[in-house]
Amino acid sequence: MTIQQTQDEIIADFELFGDWMDKYEYIIQLGKELPMIEEQYKTDDNLIRGCQSRVWLHTEFKDGKLLFTADSDAVITKGLISLVIKVLNGQTPKAIIESDLYFIDAIGLSSHLSPTRSNGLLSMVKQIKLYALAYQKKSVES
Repeated sequence: MTIQQTQDEIIADFELFGDWMDKYEYIIQLGKELPMIEEQYKTDDNLIRGCQSRVWLHTEFKDGKLLFTADSDAVITKGLISLVIKVLNGQTPKAIIESDLYFIDAIGLSSHLSPTRSNGLLSMVKQIKLYALAYQKKSVES
């Protein structure tokens, strides 16, 4: 599935909910369904800077695609990283770098998250794009 297709699917899912309490519950549920990061990757090196909560992100490069696992010590934040991973997991570095993550605005996250959570979400996206840049550069040099 492409990044755009996954985003459109997420937007459709969120349209099923009438109010933001239901949407928050859904975000929390997505966080609970996030495949757990292995304990060995819960290190300071894998912490995303700029998040108020602790968020660990582990990245692997396999068959030309990036694979992500993550965890957070906060349920909403775990749901947010789950959404971002759902969109970008299994994509090429080039696709990730060039992606426009329009689903964030389309489902209303930008206007319904606190400023600290919004900054954290932007930090998550930024970190994933930085990993994609690094892996793209590494694969070009190889």
